[in-house]
Amino acid sequence: MRTTIIIALAMFGFIFKPFNNTESISKKVISCDSTPVLNKKIIEFVKTKIGKKVGKGECWDLAAEALNSVGAKWDGNYKFGTEVNYKKDCVHPGDIMQFEGVTLQYQIGTKMYMEKMQHHTAIVYEVNGKEDFVLADQNTGRSGKKVGLSPFKFADMTKGKFKVFRPTL
Repeated sequence: MRTTIIIALAMFGFIFKPFNNTESISKKVISCDSTPVLNKKIIEFVKTKIGKKVGKGECWDLAAEALNSVGAKWDGNYKFGTEVNYKKDCVHPGDIMQFEGVTLQYQIGTKMYMEKMQHHTAIVYEVNGKEDFVLADQNTGRSGKKVGLSPFKFADMTKGKFKVFRPTL
């Protein structure tokens, strides 16, 4: 009976394709492999500053000098380029993060740590995963007024918010 129905449908121009539940609907995959050229220049700048004090040693001094050194456009305040929707789009090394009222809690070995970033600016130095970065920043408990590297995992954030900005010309 099934074969007869399929043949009849084919005779009237219907195309029959059996459903195969191993087939999947393809989703748009965003490649995060291609870091923008301007971001690469910002990372090159940051590499020369690790362990050194930039400007007055305030957190935003690092982002300001990095952006100015590559001729990026920004508002001279806390809008460091074009805002990136980090939930949907790729975050790249060289993007800039602005934190507001953030609290992090994490464990290293058997010790628990808590960090607060009431108003803090950092540059994404490495991307280890969609929600796992290494930040370059200064004016922190870890590196003081000198540029240092610190981990940032979304899972460690218990409070607050942040924005991600992509440098632009």
